[in-house]
This record gives sequence, C-alpha cells and structure tokens, in this order.
Amino acid sequence: MATGLSIMNRAFNLVPKRAESRQTEQLRDTFVDSGVAIVMEAVDHQILYGRRGTGKTHALRYLETVVRSQGDIPVYLDLRTIGSPEGLFVGESIKPTERAARLLVDLLGQFHESLMEVVLDDDELIENESLISKLDQLVDSISTVTISGEVEVSTEGESKQSGKSTLGVKLGLKSAEANFSAEATDEARRLSRETRRGTEQISLNFSEIARALRELSSALSGRRIWLLLDEWSSVPADIQPHLGEFLVRVILPLGQFTVKVAAIEQQTNFRTTLPTGVVIGLELGADIAANVSLDEFMVFEENRERSREFFKSLFFNHLTFGAGHSDPVTGLTVSQDVIRQGFTDSRAFDELVRAAEGVPRDALNIAGKAAIRAAAERISVHDIRSAGRSWFQADKEAAIKSREEASALLNWIIDKVIRERKARGFLVNQKSTNNQLLLALFDARVLHVVKRGYSAQDEPGERYDVYVIDYGAYVDLMQTRYAPQGVLAIGPENQDPEYVEVPTQDLRAIRRAVLDIEQFIANRALIGPP
Repeated sequence: MATGLSIMNRAFNLVPKRAESRQTEQLRDTFVDSGVAIVMEAVDHQILYGRRGTGKTHALRYLETVVRSQGDIPVYLDLRTIGSPEGLFVGESIKPTERAARLLVDLLGQFHESLMEVVLDDDELIENESLISKLDQLVDSISTVTISGEVEVSTEGESKQSGKSTLGVKLGLKSAEANFSAEATDEARRLSRETRRGTEQISLNFSEIARALRELSSALSGRRIWLLLDEWSSVPADIQPHLGEFLVRVILPLGQFTVKVAAIEQQTNFRTTLPTGVVIGLELGADIAANVSLDEFMVFEENRERSREFFKSLFFNHLTFGAGHSDPVTGLTVSQDVIRQGFTDSRAFDELVRAAEGVPRDALNIAGKAAIRAAAERISVHDIRSAGRSWFQADKEAAIKSREEASALLNWIIDKVIRERKARGFLVNQKSTNNQLLLALFDARVLHVVKRGYSAQDEPGERYDVYVIDYGAYVDLMQTRYAPQGVLAIGPENQDPEYVEVPTQDLRAIRRAVLDIEQFIANRALIGPP
C-alpha cells in the first residue's frame, strides 16, 4: 500500500487506465453507456470512431458480452496483434497486395481459432460434425501458396545386376542326380529432383473463402457472427483499402455476419484508387455506416449535466467493482458518494470533468495523479489543476513535440485565443478543417471539437466547427490576467468582447471568434520555421 494515501485515493490511483487491463466480464460491469450502446447493438455494419482513450475498445468488448448473452457468436480481433512487422512494415520491397494477403491469412487464422474456442465451449456446437467440417474447409481456403519464377526438373538414374546359383545333389541306392539352377535379377532405380527458383506468394481466392464462410454460417443454425475489428488504424495506411476490399467482397454480403470496426478517424484510409484506375476499399455510407463517434459525446461544454453524470458513473463502477487488484471501495452505494468521499466539493469534481475534455482515459489518469498529490486528503480543485497540467505535459505535449509545425500551431492558437481573446475556444470554417496540422492537434487531444456545423447570422452560407483548447494547455493561466472568461469571445472588434459558452443557436458578430488557420500558414511561410 502506498504510504500516506487514503483508501479512496489509493483506489483512484489503481483503477486500470486501459480496457485491455480488464477481463471481458469485468468490462461489462464497468461500462458506462454514453449513448453509443443502443446504436452499436444494431445488426448493421458500422464504424466506431474515436481518438485514443475515448473508449472504443471498452465499447467493443462490452458489445461482445451483450452479443454472447443473446446467443450469437462474437469474434473480437485486435488488429495490432495480427500480422508481423516483417509482413506489414517492410515498405516498398513487398507489394501492398502481398502484405495485405499475409495480413488476411493471419486475420482469418485468428478468426478460425476464435470460432474453435467458441465451439469447444458450447455443448451444442461441439456435437455439430458439419460445423467442424466447415471450419476445416475455411482453413483449406486460406492455405494456398504459389511460387512465381523458374522450375527446374532433373533426373538421375542408376542400375545394378545380381544373381544367385543353386547346386542340388540327390543320392539313391543305384544312382545319383545333380541339378544346377541359376537366377539373375536386374534392378534399376531412378531419382527425380525438382528445383524451384522463385518467390513464394500467398494466393487467396475470395470466392472460395466466401463460400467457406457462407457454408460455415449456415451450419450455425441461425446464430449470427459478429466480427469486431479493433485498432483498425494500427494497420499501415496503404494496406487498409485492401483489407476493406476483402470485407466488401467477402464478409459484408454474408447475411449472417455483422462487422463493427473501431478506428481513429484521422488515421484511416478506407478507400483508394489503384494506378490502374480501379477503386478498392470500403465506401462509407454505402458499404458500412460511419454514424458513431465517441469524440463528441462527453465534452463538458456541450452538455455539462450529461458529462457530470457519465463520469460519476464511470468512477463509481470502477471503484465499486475493484480498482486493479484491490478490493472494491466500501461505503459507495450511489454515484454521488464518489464526490462525497473523494473530493472536497462538487466544484472539484466538475474541475476534473472539465479537465478530462470528454476523454475517459484522461479522466482516469488525471484523477490518479490528483489522488497521489492529495495523499490522505480529499481531492481539491488545486490538485486537479496540478494533475491536469502534469498529464498534458507527459502525454499530449510530448506527443506533438516531434511535429514542429503542429507544435508551432498550438502555441499560435494559445497566443491568439487565450492570451489575446481570453477565451478557451474558437471557430474554424469547415473549409479549413481538413488542415493536416489542425487534425494532428485534434488527434493528439490538445484540441477538442464540441460542436460541428454551426452557422451564424452574419456569415450566411458558411459553416463552422467549434473547438476548445485542452484544459492542460491553459491551466497555468487560470490565476493570471490571461485567465479564460468563456469558450467564445464574440462581438465587434472595437468593443469589449462578450463571452459565451457553446452556442445552441445562431449568434451575430462571431467573426471575432473565428480563427483563420490560413493566417498562421502565411506567417510561417513568410518568416520560415524557427
């Protein structure tokens, strides 16, 4: 036990920060639905978007338990564990099609192993000889290897002759007889040697695999297979469209299959055009729905009460189930008890919710750091601010330091928005939201989107996204003259600004809140990088 920590603070610090650290059955007990579960339980093929730490893995593993409880068959596959570095990251030395084929063989191999585990644990399925046979056929369909190159055949021969003779003597009373016999044997042997010079290549026949899967699903007596693909963005970008093409041609048309994909939106490449002009991959909307995003569910500014209730339930579930290897915290009967026992007041808990910026993993890490700082005391606002800054520096700021231009853009935004306008957020015209540096900051969780598609009365026809700067980036300014006064600073430039939270209706005079990313780009081109 850590010296000086209260039982509550020790529990805060021991809560597992990643879903992989929990067993599958534990994930169901600790899952808090932000509104995504009912959408994900539909049998439609779907993509679940979310940045790191937003709960994609937790949601898929929770769905896995729901599907199993309904009698269907979930197959959860973590794409980070499929394939090998030699097969995925060898660059141009091996064509993307060959690398994709290797990945698919590994993927289908793990799919087969997962199904076998289900069969072995199910008394009904294990007696189904037809199903076992179909599983074997699936293995056969992914086991074809061809060799491209020269084939050389050579023949060697040898022969030998052997013989034997026999002398027989027969003696009688009046005579004697002698017999002689000889046998000769010719033996000939030929040795054939075949030498292949070329490169082995995996050869996958999509129609054979589809037929094997179709027959496999028909042997399951109506039980649906849910293929849950996690960490899609861990697959190299040039291979992703080939993996998507496999899903389109083989899996998605099968009526008894449902596919769910968890991905980071900014790191996906679902579809591409080959040099031949052929388009391959997943077409969003047509082949698979992309209607679920965890990035926009729990941001504090968007819906304070919903965010507050979500994070209360999150900590309550983790603490009452048991933090890490410790026992559950006693005395917690309702989620409000988390605030009563763990924080100095509701304001301190609200500060934690704001600091998390809607990201559950950030909330767990900040709470853990704040708990260590609070030691034997309850967590205060000051503890949260210190922990929020520490977490920002260790996890987020460090992630973008290697990208000099992205780091420069963040500093420019902090100067323009916080120091000059005393605001936490800004508007970006949707025409500029595909800027790669802006997306890099969003992906690193130093910027957060709280509202998309906002329109303003004084900008007819223009649409904006509302961004907020991460709590850790400005917490040091909270006690200074630069302390943010609200999310957006609006009003005419020649007057004192009016501060508003995330607008729920169109406002006038928003130009002051608009951040022109092109201005940053022009300035950098003019003065050059530092």
